[in-house]
Amino acid sequence: MSWTEVVIEIAREHAEALSDALMEAGALSVSVEDADEGTEDEKPLFGEPGMVPEQAAWDHSRVVALTDDVDDQATIVAEAARAIGLEQLPDFSVRSVADADWVRLTQSQFAPIHIGKNIWVVPSWHEAPDPNGLILEVDPGLAFGTGSHPTTRLCMEWLEAHPAPGKSVLDYGCGSGILAMVAKKLGAADVAGVDIDPQAIESAKLNAERNGCAIDFYVPDDFGASERKGSRFDIVVANILSSPLKLMAPMLSGRVAEGGSLILSGVLARQAEEVAAAYAPFIKLGVWAEHDGWVALHGQLGLESAPPSRAAENGE
Repeated sequence: MSWTEVVIEIAREHAEALSDALMEAGALSVSVEDADEGTEDEKPLFGEPGMVPEQAAWDHSRVVALTDDVDDQATIVAEAARAIGLEQLPDFSVRSVADADWVRLTQSQFAPIHIGKNIWVVPSWHEAPDPNGLILEVDPGLAFGTGSHPTTRLCMEWLEAHPAPGKSVLDYGCGSGILAMVAKKLGAADVAGVDIDPQAIESAKLNAERNGCAIDFYVPDDFGASERKGSRFDIVVANILSSPLKLMAPMLSGRVAEGGSLILSGVLARQAEEVAAAYAPFIKLGVWAEHDGWVALHGQLGLESAPPSRAAENGE
């Protein structure tokens, strides 16, 4: 089977309504893109989680509708245009989408990822390149965290460089559960994960079971109402984003045991000082390492200054 994509470039104020009208007119799916993507005029649209974007589309938007190859694309576009009150039929182009083994094609885009010295994140359809390494079987999914993003990688590398056998670890904003699993496989005795997204919690539970890791996962309300209410952890790691991290400074710092470590990522290098400042009343943070413009901050409760960076730890 094959399909045809209908591509329409249109002003921002019509993009969302046209998308809905195209679905009503028979399109199988519709997406909206920045028509200026890849040019100097490309503009980011969405901000951090919890922030409502000021605009629902780009000033110069591209609406892409997938249709059956046998459909009359001109009729679909005309019907959608009439439905939203456009006086003139918008210009559009069509392009064929050939049938393919979409599962195999998608899987081919995800290869095993080597992180740090000995960690491998391996999709279920691949063999582990180094069976003696620390192997995490994680398939790409809806929950954030496969090790491909610099912030996840930085946290995993910190955990590998600071193993805590027999200690407790809290992964706040756990996503797929990958950081919690790294801690568990490195010998942590008690590991918990928290995320605001119930779907992420389900994903994390499945990943932990697949990898033979005994980890407790919670949404925040359940975490606060559990037997862990008020518990402090030897290591608290939070890979989120700068804005929520700053807001959560009292809470996250309060979860760190005396002498314990706090690791934060999801922070751009230019945001490091303001995030560290938010935590300064509770714990002194410094940049442990940087990768592709992102940093991992770390600190130890009770120390008067931040611990050394990775470079200093390695004597560089």
